[in-house]
Parts: sequence; C-alpha cells; structure tokens
Amino acid sequence: MNQDRLPPIPESEWTDAQREHAREIIEGPRGGLISPFVPLLRSPELMTHAGRMGEYLRYRSAIGLRLSELAILVTARQWSQQVEWAIHAPIAEREGIAPDTIQAIAEGRRPASMNADEALVHDFCIELHRNRGVSDATWSQAVARFGEHGVVDLLGINGYYTLLSMVMNAARTEVPPSKAPHLPDLSQ
Repeated sequence: MNQDRLPPIPESEWTDAQREHAREIIEGPRGGLISPFVPLLRSPELMTHAGRMGEYLRYRSAIGLRLSELAILVTARQWSQQVEWAIHAPIAEREGIAPDTIQAIAEGRRPASMNADEALVHDFCIELHRNRGVSDATWSQAVARFGEHGVVDLLGINGYYTLLSMVMNAARTEVPPSKAPHLPDLSQ
C-alpha cells in the first residue's frame, strides 16, 4: 500500500496562514477541512481559492446539483480518484442519479439508460477528458440545453475536479475508512 505523502497536519502545528485560510473552508458549507483540502493546506492561499471555486461549482453551478454530481463522478472515474468517488457517489445517488448509471461509470462503461440531460453531460465530460476537447455537435447540444453559462460551469467542474484528482493522486491521499463505495481498478 502506498503511504499518504501529505497526511493531515495536526491543528496545533498549523501556521497562522494555514489557520486563517482553513477557517474559511471549515466555516463554509463543507463544515470541515475534508480530504481534498488536507494536501492543499500546504499552500493555504491556493487552498482558499480552490475552496471558493469548488463551493460555487459544487453548490451553485448553472447546471444544478444533480448534473454537477454526475460530472464529478465522470471526472473521478477518468482519474481513478477514490476519495472523490467515495464522497460523491452517494451524493449523486441522493440527488437522483440512478444506481445503475453510477455503477456503469465506475466500471468505465457508458450507462445504458440515462435522462437526456444526463447523457449530454456524460458525453460532454467523456469527450473533454478523452479528446481534450469537445466536438461541434456535442458543444452545440450542450449550449442549446444549458446555455453558455452552463457550459462554462460544466467545463469548470471538470477542470476543478481534475485539479483535486491530480493533487490527491500525487499526494496519495487516503480514502477515509468509513467512506464507500470504491472504484474498481480498470488498469488490468
């Protein structure tokens, strides 16, 4: 097992800057310094900016919570990011994403049965991650459905959760033991 490279820092050892910047995260809607922010605490100002961006994208994006959670799951799967998956799979289900859709994404498959808006978000995110761009057809459909504001927020969700995935994968941030479900290993 790989050891967490940037484990939690005991609060008693936080610098003044860490304490100041952590307070904003702790007092916000997350209610604590949760896993993605543990490695980012080493760069307090970056953590604060990331936290603000994430707060908007997660809780107030123009595409709504249900579709935001779907985009987060697609991104977590693309990066095999266990922490984000463990946090967001239960939230996605609670927000109305079907369990079979969540399972298909976990297995790296395109879900067989999705609402039209879910299929559009899924396909947009997959194209963005795999092709590093979005086709004209998918772009046009997304703008028609969500408007330019919604499309920019969808891009932001993909980018933000890619950032968190990169940070936690490189830092080997561990999934809290109480969290489930886990992503299957697709590398074999």
